[in-house]
Amino acid sequence: MRDSAARDKRRPWHHRRWFVLLFTLVVTAGLCKLAFWQWQRGMEKTAWLAQMAKMQQAGPRTLAQIDWQHPESLDGQPLQGKAEWVSPYVWLLDNQIVNGEVGYDVLIPVRAEGGSSLLLVNLGWVPAPSDRSQLPNPAIPAAMTLEGVLRMAPGSFLLGQNIEPGPYPNRLQSIRVETLRQAIGAPLADAVLYQRRTPFLYHYQHNVMPPEKHRAYAVQWLGLALVVLSGGVMLTRRCSP
Repeated sequence: MRDSAARDKRRPWHHRRWFVLLFTLVVTAGLCKLAFWQWQRGMEKTAWLAQMAKMQQAGPRTLAQIDWQHPESLDGQPLQGKAEWVSPYVWLLDNQIVNGEVGYDVLIPVRAEGGSSLLLVNLGWVPAPSDRSQLPNPAIPAAMTLEGVLRMAPGSFLLGQNIEPGPYPNRLQSIRVETLRQAIGAPLADAVLYQRRTPFLYHYQHNVMPPEKHRAYAVQWLGLALVVLSGGVMLTRRCSP
């Protein structure tokens, strides 16, 4: 009888100890996963920056020279050459803030002279009218000389309707190439060229966190995981009867 009463008395401590241990292992695993992700991102950034440097040394390509079969090798590629605007398509990318002022980025599809592939070009920023029901009507040149950097897979987070209906220019909430392909009715590369030579305001920045910062975050997460693990082990021992 006394042995049974002693076991019943120890049971709540036993359950608490296993709960603390399980919680510690789950949190530690999550922190280690974050550390691994940051370390992996640092490796990816290192490879991307090396690729950028190599492409800068090789010099720019023309749109007709781009091989879209290997898009992973094109991110950051300098681009130049003659192109023509595929009229009447003009999209105004919403909620672009420059120097504290809200405006739009002007996006158009272009075709290389004598080519068939289409590419989306960001011509830069224009301020928004005070009345949101009004849209700026930027003057788009029929032909232009491309000069900029190519970025792949430009899609971003989206809530609600992407393209507002009506005559061009259309307000656009997010660059979704598949949606724009349907609007044009023609193939469109999953990329954006950020045009430097433009009548509008060029404000593109790489905005890439350096690899060293990713590695520093990885070390921080790993250190936090060790702190949680050691603290959980100590607390588990304290929960022992």
